[in-house]
Amino acid sequence: MSDQSSEASRPPEQSPEAGPQQQPQAPEAGPEQQPQSPAPTETAAPAQAIKTTATAGTPARAGIPAAGPGNPWQHGAGTPGVKNSTGDGATARLRPPAPPLIRPAVLWSVLATAVLSALFLGDGLGVNLLIVAVPASLAAFFAARSAGRGLRPWTATWAVGGLALLAVPALRDAGWPTFLAVVSAFALGSLALHGSRSWLGVFIGSLGLFDSVVPGIIWGVRGIRARADGSRARWGSALRTTAVALVLLVVFGTLFASADAAFADLLGDLMPDVSVGEGPWRIFLFALGLAGALAAAYAAAAPVRWDGVTVPPGKPRGRAEWALPLIVLNLLFAAFITLQLVVLLGGYEKVRAETGLDHAEYARQGFWQLLWATLLTLLVIALALRWAPRGGSRDRTLVRAVLGILCVLTLVVVASALRRMDLYVDEYGLTRLRISVAAMELWLGVVLVLILAAGVFGVRFLPRAIAVSAAAGVLAFGLLSPDGLIAEQNVQRFEDGKSTGIDIDYVKDLSADAVPALDRLPEPERSCALRIIQNEVLHSDAPWYATSWGEARAKEILERRPVLGDGRACYDVGRDGSRDGYEPDDGGYDPY
Repeated sequence: MSDQSSEASRPPEQSPEAGPQQQPQAPEAGPEQQPQSPAPTETAAPAQAIKTTATAGTPARAGIPAAGPGNPWQHGAGTPGVKNSTGDGATARLRPPAPPLIRPAVLWSVLATAVLSALFLGDGLGVNLLIVAVPASLAAFFAARSAGRGLRPWTATWAVGGLALLAVPALRDAGWPTFLAVVSAFALGSLALHGSRSWLGVFIGSLGLFDSVVPGIIWGVRGIRARADGSRARWGSALRTTAVALVLLVVFGTLFASADAAFADLLGDLMPDVSVGEGPWRIFLFALGLAGALAAAYAAAAPVRWDGVTVPPGKPRGRAEWALPLIVLNLLFAAFITLQLVVLLGGYEKVRAETGLDHAEYARQGFWQLLWATLLTLLVIALALRWAPRGGSRDRTLVRAVLGILCVLTLVVVASALRRMDLYVDEYGLTRLRISVAAMELWLGVVLVLILAAGVFGVRFLPRAIAVSAAAGVLAFGLLSPDGLIAEQNVQRFEDGKSTGIDIDYVKDLSADAVPALDRLPEPERSCALRIIQNEVLHSDAPWYATSWGEARAKEILERRPVLGDGRACYDVGRDGSRDGYEPDDGGYDPY
C-alpha cells in the first residue's frame, strides 16, 4: 500500500495493446543501436513478431522479448504471457496486471471480517465498526505485501485517519456526526488503498473502492478454487480443528455458565445476541463484509491508478484579459471589508439608525451571503488557475500576487461571517444548523490558508492537504460532541440569565451526548428536557458493542437521578421565547 510513483500521475506512454516492459539489461534494438547478436525487428522479421505475440498470449511489439518482470506501475507490465484481466474497458489503461493468487492470510482475514460483520453489525453502530475494520485492514495489508507494495507515509496517514474516524461512533451517540465520520473513514480507507495525489485522483480515489468489488469477488473465488485443488488435505484439517475448538468452547462454556451466575452474565454480555429470525439479515451482513474485505484486499494488491485520469489545462489568457476582472473583484472585496471593519469596531449604532436592525438581526441577515461568497471565491480561484497566463516568471508572479490578495481578502470575509454567527448565537443560542455552518465556514478558511501556502511552497501536496484538513475537521467535529456543545451553551445562557427560558422543544430532541449538560437544569426544566432521552436510553437493549460511550454515560446519570413527574408540567415550560429570535411563519416552517 504505497503512493503511486510520479509516472502514475501522467498518462502512460504505452498503449493498452503493448507488451511487457523490459529490464534495463535488455534494451530494445533500434535503428540507432546495433544489437550484439541477431535479433528480430519490425522490418526484418514481422513473421517472428507475430509468432511471439501468439505464443505469449498478449500483444507485444516486435523486437521486444517477452521475458522478465515489468515495473508494477507501468501499464502492461506483470507476469509475461498473462493477459490483463481488466480487458479493454474505459479504465483498462489505468489498471495494473491482475494480482497473484490470494494468500491464505488474506483469506482468513476476509473470512474473519465477514463473520464479525454478521455477528456485530446488526444491532447498531458503536465500537463494532472498529472491530470489523481491524481484520479488513489486515486483509488489505497482507494482499499488498504479497503484491510487493510497501507502506509509505501518506498511506499510513490515510489508514490511521480512517481508523481514528471510526472512533466517533464508539464515543458519540448523535447520528449526524457519526454519519459524517463513517463516510469520511470510507473515503480515507479508499485513498490508503489507491495512493492518489492529483485533484481528480484524490476525488475519484476516495470512491474507488466500489470499482474493486466485482473484481475482488472474482479474484477471491479463483484463488479459493486454485488453492482448494492443491491442498484439500490442509483445508480438511483446518475445518476439523475449527469444529473441535467450537465444540469444546460450547460444551465447557455452557458448564461454566451454569455453575456461576456472574460468569453467565459476563458471557451473555460478551456474546452477540443472534436469533434464527434474524438469519436473512445476518447472511446479508456476512456477504457485505465478505465483499467489502475482498474489495479492499484486491485494491491493495492491484490499485487502479486514478491519477491517470487527467483534464487538459485551459487555454492561457493574456495578462490584461486574465487579471483585470480579478483586480476589480479584489477592489470590491476591499470596499466591503472596509465597511465591515467600521461595523466591527463599534459602528452598530449607525447601522441600527440607518437600517432599524439590532446587531443580532444584522448578523443573521448577512451570514449566509458571506458563506456563499466564500464558496464562489474558491470557484473563481479554481477557474482563474485553469486559464492563468503561463508565459514565464513574470506571469507566475502576476498570478500569485492577484490570487494571493484575493485569498487574503476572502479570509477577512470568513472572519466577518464567523463574527456574525458568534453574535447571533450569543443572542439566541446554538443549534445544530448554526454549529454545522460555522464549522463549514471555518474549514473554508483553512482551505484558503492552504491555497496561500501552496502559492509559496508549491501545489504538489495541495490536493492531499485539503483532503487531510477535511478529515481532520470531521474528526474534531465528532470528538467535540456537537450535541453536547449545543446543550452546554444553551444551559449556560439560561443560568446566566441571558434568556428567560430554555427551548425545551428543541433540546429534548438532542442525543444522549447532551445529558450531562441538561442534567444541570432546575426542575421542572430538567425533567422536561430529559424525558424523551431517558425513555430511549433506559429502554434500549443494544449490546455493549453497539452502545456509544455517550449513551453509557447518559444511562448512568439517568439511573442515578431519573426524571420526575408525568410530563404534564412540560406544556408550559420553555415556550415563552424562540431560539431564533423570531416566530415561525403560519405554516410552522423554521429554516434554522
